[in-house]
Amino acid sequence: MPTYLQPSDPGYPPALATVPMAPPLWVRGELLADDALAIAIVGSRRSTPYGVQVAECLARDLAERGVTIVSGLARGIDTAAHRGALQAGGRTLAVLGCGVDVVYPPENARLVAEVEQHGALVSQFPPGTSPLPYHFPARNRLIAGLALGVVVVEAAERSGALITAGLAGELGREVFAVPGRVTSETSRGCHALLRDGAILIRDWADVVSELPEQWRRLVRGITNDHAVPPGGTDDAGRVLAMLSPDDPQDIEQLIERSRSPAAVVGRTLLQLELEGWARQLPGQRWIATTRRM
Repeated sequence: MPTYLQPSDPGYPPALATVPMAPPLWVRGELLADDALAIAIVGSRRSTPYGVQVAECLARDLAERGVTIVSGLARGIDTAAHRGALQAGGRTLAVLGCGVDVVYPPENARLVAEVEQHGALVSQFPPGTSPLPYHFPARNRLIAGLALGVVVVEAAERSGALITAGLAGELGREVFAVPGRVTSETSRGCHALLRDGAILIRDWADVVSELPEQWRRLVRGITNDHAVPPGGTDDAGRVLAMLSPDDPQDIEQLIERSRSPAAVVGRTLLQLELEGWARQLPGQRWIATTRRM
């Protein structure tokens, strides 16, 4: 039987509870406290093989690191995002524009069962509600409210994914977009988002690097078996050599000393942080850790 949650109930998602006029929820499966570390991945129903591959890979890489993937169970990019999270053994939340007992689209019946087992099906519409067109803007707002940020992988100029991105911006969430071929109609919406200030995404690290520190520190690395810190002349070894446990280094100092592009230094610091070799302090200052985190 579905669970019914009011915004004041224990177990209601805290991030969603801060949204104006937060709706009651019907839930199949289980919502966990760890689902607060969530990223939404959305996009076109008429996705290309490129878009499906990117969405699946991005969801898988984030889920491997403990990030819950939120999407809308639609054909195309949404389905790929859910599948990527499940492939990693991670958690995923499917937000529906119908009742949680209604399978839509019907070909996703097996996926629905997997999501329920490894996450939750979530809706603000009562059981038995049909997937009517005017339900989906409300569904999109729910997706944005459950996540720290929204990644748009592919979207045409008129797309529900762009509505989700706009709602995310209004709610103070991060808006990310994956670039595509300049001639691709399915990427025109993403390119418009990037033109208007969305954060360009190439892989999971670009997403995590934009999260506030309190959330970034909850992202786990997948290389926890490394007992020896990085060394040598690669980016990780060179940057780590510039850090010490008791002398914080400003990121601008590190960029200047390394003579590497800012993007490379930023991504390298994130890698070191996830692997437990570096720690960020307030003000974009960095230190080496004296032991693994």
